[in-house]
Amino acid sequence: MTTNTYDAARTTDVGAPSRPTQAQRTRGQGQWALGFREPLNANERTKADDDGLNVRSRIETIYARSGFASIDPTDLNGRFRWWGLYTQRRPGIEGGRTATLEPHELSDEYFMLRVRSDGGRLNALQLRTLADISTRYGRDTADITDRQNIQLHWIRIEDVPHIWESLEAVGLTTAEACGDTPRVILGSPVAGVAADEIIDGTPAIEAIVQRYVGDPSLSNLPRKFKTAISGSPHQDVAHEVNDLSFVGVRHPDRGAGFDVFVGGGLSTNPMFAQRLGVFVTLDEIPDVWHGIVQIFRDYGYRRLRHRARLKFLLADWGVDTFRRVLETEYLHRRLTDGPAPEEPPTRRDHVGVHQQRDGRYYVGVAPTVGRVSGTTLAAVADLMQAADSDQLRLTAQQKLIVLDVAEDRVATLSAGLAALGLDPGPSEFRRGSMACTGIEFCKLAIVETKAVAATAIGHLEHALPAFDSPLSIHVNGCPNSCARIQVADIGLKGSIVRDAQGNSVEGFQVHLGGALGPDASLGRKPRGLKVTSTELPLFVERVATRFTEQRSEGESFAEWAHRADEADLA
Repeated sequence: MTTNTYDAARTTDVGAPSRPTQAQRTRGQGQWALGFREPLNANERTKADDDGLNVRSRIETIYARSGFASIDPTDLNGRFRWWGLYTQRRPGIEGGRTATLEPHELSDEYFMLRVRSDGGRLNALQLRTLADISTRYGRDTADITDRQNIQLHWIRIEDVPHIWESLEAVGLTTAEACGDTPRVILGSPVAGVAADEIIDGTPAIEAIVQRYVGDPSLSNLPRKFKTAISGSPHQDVAHEVNDLSFVGVRHPDRGAGFDVFVGGGLSTNPMFAQRLGVFVTLDEIPDVWHGIVQIFRDYGYRRLRHRARLKFLLADWGVDTFRRVLETEYLHRRLTDGPAPEEPPTRRDHVGVHQQRDGRYYVGVAPTVGRVSGTTLAAVADLMQAADSDQLRLTAQQKLIVLDVAEDRVATLSAGLAALGLDPGPSEFRRGSMACTGIEFCKLAIVETKAVAATAIGHLEHALPAFDSPLSIHVNGCPNSCARIQVADIGLKGSIVRDAQGNSVEGFQVHLGGALGPDASLGRKPRGLKVTSTELPLFVERVATRFTEQRSEGESFAEWAHRADEADLA
């Protein structure tokens, strides 16, 4: 039986929890609000010893001057993340050794650097700056993530202060891009321009970033905290799998505002977010956001790191208790009950050419599994300048959108993007694919992802040129689901598998039929279904062909995959 850890130590006054009993201490989860302030694991000790935000001064004054060897291991493997820095994987370490080596054995003396772009918003100058940093310091690397970030690789510690200076000169930052902090806030990539938008959530994103990013009172959360705010009817920010999401709705009495979802997340314990049942206006979002983040900070589980996400607290408390704590302890007022979002009208990715509310157009393109380069970004900036556009957006599906394009310049821009490999009319395979960083750079990965996915896409486009049904193919290098494998039509979780000769090789466990939306579901895992990386293109071709042959009128791949015989899924 699950213990409700709020009711077990109910507050005597608003905001003043009673002290837990000895029995409660014995089964406590390290919740600050219940008196468990003593750090319970190495991560919590590191955070208690020094705020991760403070590491910036040491990077600038010590590490960048004295080099990689001078970095304190506790900073290197912990606090650097508060400024968007992770050591990348040392080249040449095969996936089968990932779980057997210590961090210092896996780590190279180079960094992945994640740049915040809340709402996925970049102007042309910011894009050029990222391109320049990529080519000057990052060996021309750049990846678009499903968190609307740009990630760079091959960054040296000596160059980090110069990079920060360049980013901050154009209004960008790496602050809290990683770490146990409020991460980048997802937003609709067509906020403020889409003709069918319910409400523009951008002012709320900007207010939260201005007030709270870098706030020491929120820089030590139990784990990362992921937020999304979108007023698009297309529900384009994967609200079902974020810690906290605000989704555009229309209230019958109060007009346009937001429904609130709490407690989503995937990884090794996937859970869909639950509706809190409240209606929140645009102006109310920052306070409600702050209250929920504080609940996570104060009541979130800190004993076991794999249970330290908000979804576990919500699962134990339930929605009613969570809402009661929010209203009584943090907001000190009741929230308005509200309606659920309507079913989204079309796909979420905004790929293609679409007219804006002002008569101009936006053009959405699909980089192959988010992989671009500094050279490509600079070329996109040139195309934007020629089209008289100053706004680019990144999406939660690893896509890229150019906004504010005059009608007479759409064709030229589209042709220029297509010449860069960024076609506004991509195949379903290219459009629907995502991949995490993989073993190329990530220390947690077991297999290569982006190159394997790109090879599969090329094969499928040649083998099935007429395939015309939406099909999401998500490729992940480990079980952590950075590419949201459990909610893809075809989700691929990296693992070491046996080939036909019995050799251990890179491959994937297969999930089939995952979906987001009103009928959100986790992918089905047919018993023993694994494929090697080499077999992957033919496997997807085979399954896609059977779907085409067997589907009913209007049936999606996910619907078919859940009813199909296992033999047809192999």
